[in-house]
Order: sequence, then C-alpha cells, then structure tokens
Amino acid sequence: MRAAVLEAVGEALVVADDVEIAPPAADQVKVRVSHCGICHSDLSMTTGAFPAPVPIILGHEAAGVVEEVGSHVTGLAPGDSVVLTPCPPCGTCYWCVRAEAAHCVHTAGLGTNAFPDGSTGLSRAGQPVWRGVNLAAFSEYVVVHQHGAVKIPAEVPREVACVIGCAVQTGVGAVLNTAQVVEGATVLVLGLGGIGLSTVQGARLAGAARILASDPVAERRDVAKLLGATDLIDPSAENAVERAREITGGIGVDYAFEAAGVGALIPEAYQAARNGGTIVCVGAPALSESLDLGPAAAFVVSGKRLLGTVLGGSNSLLEIPRLVSLWQSGRLDLETLITARRPLDEINPAMDDLRASRGIRTVLEL
Repeated sequence: MRAAVLEAVGEALVVADDVEIAPPAADQVKVRVSHCGICHSDLSMTTGAFPAPVPIILGHEAAGVVEEVGSHVTGLAPGDSVVLTPCPPCGTCYWCVRAEAAHCVHTAGLGTNAFPDGSTGLSRAGQPVWRGVNLAAFSEYVVVHQHGAVKIPAEVPREVACVIGCAVQTGVGAVLNTAQVVEGATVLVLGLGGIGLSTVQGARLAGAARILASDPVAERRDVAKLLGATDLIDPSAENAVERAREITGGIGVDYAFEAAGVGALIPEAYQAARNGGTIVCVGAPALSESLDLGPAAAFVVSGKRLLGTVLGGSNSLLEIPRLVSLWQSGRLDLETLITARRPLDEINPAMDDLRASRGIRTVLEL
C-alpha cells in the first residue's frame, strides 16, 4: 500500500508504495482510510519533540470504510463508514471497568507505537515499520482493534467526521468529561489550534457564560469568535493572565485550559484560574519541557485542581457517536476547523503549514 513514512527524525516524510500490511487478527478490522487530519502530535514526532522509533507511519485523526473484519468481530461489517480512534477501549481492563477508558491498556500504544504484543503489522523491504500514535493513518489502509473503528452513519461525510478522531474528541471531551464545566462558568482557552477551538466549542456546549480565547494568530482568534468565544486575547500584545483577571473582576476564571501543548503556558493557566478553580492540561508538550507552579504551599492553599487529560477523557465508543449527533443537530461545527485539503503526496507542504501556524486543520485525502 501507499503511505507517508518518516525514515529519520528531522527529515521530510517519504511517500512510498511498498509498505506491506498484515491481515486483521480475530479481533481486528482492516479499514480503507479515506481522510486523515494532521495533528501537532504528528509534527512533534517528526522533529523529535516526541521521541519515536523509525521508520514510522504517522497520522491518527482519520476516517474510512471497513474492508475486512476478523472472525471474532461484532458490530462492524465490510462497507461500514467509521471514524478511527488512537485510544480504542478494550472494555475489560482496570481502567475501562472504572469508566476511565482513555487510560485503557490499549492506550500504551501511544508511546510504544505498536500493538500490545509488540508487533506492528507493518513492514517495508522486510523490516518492521512502526504504528505512529497507535494508528498509522497516513496510509491507504490500517488494521486496528475492533473498538478502534467506530461506526458512523453512511450519510455523514468522512472528510468532515475525521477531525472528531483526535482534535474534537480531545477538546470537547476536556470540557465535558475531564473538567465537567458547569453552566454559567467562566472559561479561558490558551491556544486556538484544532484542539483549542474544539475546547471553545465544548465550553459553548456546556453553557459557559464567558469564554476567553487566547492566541497570537489573529485568524484563529476570529474563528474562535465564530465558534462561541466571548472575549479574544492577543497574548503578543497583552498579558493573558491580567486580561483574564480583569474580565472576571479580579477573581480569575473558573476553568483554564492549556490547549497549545506548550509547557510554559500551564503556569499561565494556573495563575489565571481563581482559587478553587480548575486547570486542565489538554495539549501535549515536548518531553523536554518541565512544570514549575511555584511554592507548593501556595498551590495547597489555593484549592485549585490541576488535571491532565488524554483524548479528553473520552470513551470513543460513546464519544464519537455523541459528537456526530451534535454535528448533525447543528450544535457542533466541524467544517470551520478544516482550512485545507491536500492529497497524500503533499504531506510535507501540509506539515510546513502546521509548523508555521497557517490555517487550522489540513485534511489529507487518500
């Protein structure tokens, strides 16, 4: 099959047509990928900010059509339209039975870039190829656990639905699942890429009264306004923490979300949140970044909650159909997040756009 392969960190991806993919095991499905969004996590793996083995196929925000199912698969059949997820819940592990599916044992693949048994099902010239971000969807086909492909109605366009796989699940989920934002709350979102703008939409869905959106890119602030932000902050021209406190009468926001994947923004979110407020780390900072919130005693007496989240704390089997239904009812905007569509052969210019913060989401058409 054809796939975009990262052969060495720091180099351009190579579109190859000689990648071999194994057939699905008993509990797996093979999916013909039709569309895949490009996420900042993919870029971070090409630069080494997220260390990864090579050669590797990236891509983890995808949709497609089921082509083949394993003998033990139920609920899916060839021809089904599906959205793929990088965190397929097994349903039976320690975390799944505690309604914490985003931490399922299968999620380990985000770090190992392999199936739980260490295999990848991918090879090239006789050598293994790794499953980037637990999916490897910059390719014509993927093989995933049956819970990694979630059926959607045939009439839902996959070129739109694909962004649910990562950006929308993560951003909306961080609000509804992780933070559990209450109606009438004040919310600050730092960073307005695909995940940040999805977080803005999640805050709107939760009924937040004030939604403060901060990003140095004017185009992204404009989109945030369109998607529900009530107050826009340009952090290159004003202090986001001071502005947030000014808007809230000196109290601070009820909820602050770091959505850019920049470690230095987490202390800003912490400072912008009120005493007793909640800070959610949604983005994925480079492994080289550390976190310093200042004196431990100050954190203790503040009563603030600092939370991390993976995929917005989503159980994809529930979240993907819910988000599709919200889109169908006109309450969730997916189209505005997609600012470019490119063929797989243009993967490197698409990565350049992401690196330069041009547009929001590029979707590859495979």
